[in-house]
Amino acid sequence: MGQFSKKYYFFLILFLGMLSAFGPFVTDMYLPTLPSMAEIFHTTASQVQMGLATSMLGLAVGQIFFGPLSDKFGRKVILVTAMILFAISTIAAIYSPSIEFFNTCRFLQGLGGSGGIVLSRSVATDCYSGRDLAKTLAIIGAINGIAPVTAPVIGGLVSNAVGWRGIFWILFGIGAVILLMCLIFRESHPLERRYTGSVASLLNRFPDLFRLRYYVVYTLLYAFTCGVLFSYISSASFIVQNHFGFSELQFAIVFGVNALGIGIGSGLSLRFRKMKNAALFGASGIVTSTFMQLICYLFIPGFWAYEAFTFLMLVSIGFILTSATTMAMDEGRRMVGIASAIFGASGFLFGGIVSPLVGIGNIMTSTLLLLGICSLSALLFAWLSFRRPSEAQGPKPSEGGSPN
Repeated sequence: MGQFSKKYYFFLILFLGMLSAFGPFVTDMYLPTLPSMAEIFHTTASQVQMGLATSMLGLAVGQIFFGPLSDKFGRKVILVTAMILFAISTIAAIYSPSIEFFNTCRFLQGLGGSGGIVLSRSVATDCYSGRDLAKTLAIIGAINGIAPVTAPVIGGLVSNAVGWRGIFWILFGIGAVILLMCLIFRESHPLERRYTGSVASLLNRFPDLFRLRYYVVYTLLYAFTCGVLFSYISSASFIVQNHFGFSELQFAIVFGVNALGIGIGSGLSLRFRKMKNAALFGASGIVTSTFMQLICYLFIPGFWAYEAFTFLMLVSIGFILTSATTMAMDEGRRMVGIASAIFGASGFLFGGIVSPLVGIGNIMTSTLLLLGICSLSALLFAWLSFRRPSEAQGPKPSEGGSPN
């Protein structure tokens, strides 16, 4: 990490951390205000919840769009464009005359927010490789993993005071800060390393990436792990409040404490010499904790048993968020923007699939079933990555093309 001054390195970590957390805050921060929004717009709860679905769609689609373009035009100009789109769509959402207009703005918000997510991984990969990349992504991964579970808590704490429009003004403010930080950010993808073909020909590079067998393995490992994470996020409030009888405040405290588990796992993953070992360890932990949750549900139906193994599950998720990201980005280094786009979109795609499924039938049963399917699938791909003779080797950190 010696290519930067210490001051700029800390700025870069803060900047990338904010970018990675931005998307989850866009989707989740306003969740506590959904009931009141239904009354304000004189519509149904399902119509209001469509705003969550459209924003997640925007986050997935936007990464596929902005990632490849950043390979051709550079990271900075694409990031500034994405943040301007976010700012405009947020102002439009605040003054929405109807729920249909609001949901359209939410899609555009997701598009803008996706630029931060996809470029946080791309910039890190431009600058670092190997262990240095793992250390950087551990910090970013911890923030990115914690953000989806802390955003609703923060939103809940401020919603009574500022309402849903106030929360969107806060999001606008965060976006404005990131836009100002872009003035300090140094382009990490110089002209000599950019894609020189046409924009249309960028599409032809996607099949090349899917021919990288282990990139696909690492991406599916990450995607199924996100399936576990979003199954938890979607079901936790119903399980903790309805099943165990906790209040909203008690749930917020539990939710916030559990978020720390992801950060702990991301940090501990660096103790492994090889990221594929950390991935297998984390996947084994997810399967074990899911199995123990099933045992507790059947034979020890108390909250503390559920909570202990849920926390273990989130710690295990932290191991995979760091290791899978590091391995996938190193593997797809020749097409960083596209690799980051597909990798990130896969997580939101799987999250969007499992989130509505937890509400089918008995929520404890459906959640445990989804956790079982996704965790076993994650273990399979972690095992496949572990079988690789040696980890992918990218260029040394000094070859990252980043300015001094």
